[in-house]
Order: sequence, then structure tokens, then C-alpha cells
Amino acid sequence: MTQIRSAAADDASAITTIYNHGIAERSATFETVPRRLEDMQMRIADASRYPLLVAVDPSGTVIGWAGLSDYRPRDCYAGIGEFSVYLAPDARGRGVGRLLLRALIDTARAEGYWKLLSRIFLFNTASRALCRACGFREVGVYEKHGQLEGRWLDVVIVEHLIPENLALADNAAGAAL
Repeated sequence: MTQIRSAAADDASAITTIYNHGIAERSATFETVPRRLEDMQMRIADASRYPLLVAVDPSGTVIGWAGLSDYRPRDCYAGIGEFSVYLAPDARGRGVGRLLLRALIDTARAEGYWKLLSRIFLFNTASRALCRACGFREVGVYEKHGQLEGRWLDVVIVEHLIPENLALADNAAGAAL
């Protein structure tokens, strides 16, 4: 049975390997330069603001990760998190992504986020299906959003609102007036 937990410092190597595999596949990110172990160590250290979760199989091996990152630096966007989900190749198609993304939504809710969003390559049907299964909606397409290996790629924007945190943000804004 797969378990989901917060990432720990010891998970940095596995997270780096999984992410670098995703970079090499050219199917989920515009990144082309492999991440260094130090990059993921810093990301795990920053998990108090931007949660990072891992999926662990029964043997204790990290088989996937999901995390939040900054959307924009302005204060008005403080409750919006950009999310990522990456799985080891042999973990795909087994429901691990759904477990991770649902846990990330729950974590974001507990942390006060009111919206999660991401951009997904149009051809990445597995990620788009995962997002739909977890309650995300596709809100638009950025055409020719970036180039990857000389090809312009379009991305679809997905978002998931967390209604109870929207209400809290509305109440806080009203109290400030």
C-alpha cells in the first residue's frame, strides 16, 4: 500500500532522480537542465511555506512527489500555489498520482491556500486526466507558451478552487476595510 507523507531531507536524492527523469522525457516541463541534489534539498527545506509530499511504496522507496511553489510575488496572490506532480516511470498508471494530488489539495487547504494551478502540455493526456479526476478545471490555453527543443508548445491552464479558504480570505479582506 502506498503511503503519502511530507518529504524529508533523506528523500532529496529520490525526488531529484524522479524529476530529472521527467525533464529527460520532455513531456511535462519546459526544464531541460537536470536538477542537482542541492536544488531539491533547498526545496525540501522550504516546505514550511511550499509543501512537498512524497509517495512511498511498501518497501520505503519514494515513487513520486508533489509540491507547491510560488505563483507570483505580489501579496494578492499569496493564497495561490502552483503545483507539480512527478512519478517514477514504474509508478505510473497505478493511482499514485491521484493519491499525491488529493493529499496535496488537502495540505493546501490546511495551509490556507485558496487556489492551486498549473500549466500542462496539451499532449500530456495523463496529467490532464489526473487533474480532471481530482476536481481541476481547464480554464484556457496559452498558445506558443514556450519552446522545447525548437518546437513551440501550447499549454492548458488548470485550476482548483478551495471554497472554504476563499470564504476565509473574503472575511479577512472585509475585516481589513
